[in-house]
Amino acid sequence: MIPIRDYNPTTRQPYVTVLLIITCVLVFLWQMSLDPRSGQLVVHQFGFIPALLFGSATFGADGGLVPPWVTLFSSMFLHGGFMHLAGNMLYLWIFGNNIEDVMGHGRYLVFYLVCGLAAAMAQALPDMGSTVPMIGASGAISGVLGAYLLLFPKAQVQVVIPIGFFMMRKIPAGWLLGIWIAFQVFSGIASDMSGGGVAWWAHVGGFVAGMALVHLFRQKDPAAAALEPYTPPAPARAPSRPTGRSRIPDSRSEATSDGGQASRRETPAASRPADQKPVRKSEPPPLPRGPDRPTVQRRRDP
Repeated sequence: MIPIRDYNPTTRQPYVTVLLIITCVLVFLWQMSLDPRSGQLVVHQFGFIPALLFGSATFGADGGLVPPWVTLFSSMFLHGGFMHLAGNMLYLWIFGNNIEDVMGHGRYLVFYLVCGLAAAMAQALPDMGSTVPMIGASGAISGVLGAYLLLFPKAQVQVVIPIGFFMMRKIPAGWLLGIWIAFQVFSGIASDMSGGGVAWWAHVGGFVAGMALVHLFRQKDPAAAALEPYTPPAPARAPSRPTGRSRIPDSRSEATSDGGQASRRETPAASRPADQKPVRKSEPPPLPRGPDRPTVQRRRDP
């Protein structure tokens, strides 16, 4: 299965992912510009050779162009052919942007390099005397895949399945990456580590490192706070009114401004003197009865 794209939107621009891809492409174009002898010399000088790092072999009296520990990093940007480069960059482009999105640019770059170191060690430690140079970004990219498996196992990925013809399907990332890492493990068990070929255990080591380190490097939901709706502060509560009835002044009338007419206000029974009679409000006159009362006719519906 060959992944084409994933359906997993991001909130950040993948600047580091694009920079890594551009760097690998430019280094590969430089490799292709060299003659075959110089190309082999570049691989041996800048590729990672376990025997040089662990001291069981040397380049001679002159030594190499760079210290052996530097080749742990320089080897991540060298590739052995166009298909080697294209496959690695395809996986990095599809899955790297989402990991960069949850980690941030700086954390993601450190995470990528650390996973590359772990991948190199996973391949080198079982055979520390190996003089076969190791090149390629696949170990570091395997760490990106391991992180993606833990963070987005249900994300849909468009894949092409070549079965005599090309069939396109959408499958969960958990299925795709689970099948991928299982294939790496079985291939590593069946392979001979003393010779050249694919560094299967570098893929496995990078993948495991990515799963182990993802929660250490990821940010605490950087987009969640930005997408959270604004909640205005609660309004201040009005002071509570005193219980009980307020007392009304004793005066039963107040002078008006148009010439002394008084308007009466009924005094509550609780504050009215005992010998004062209540004042009744005037009621409207009753409607006339009998023949003086107007007759209302209701129209019948046809």
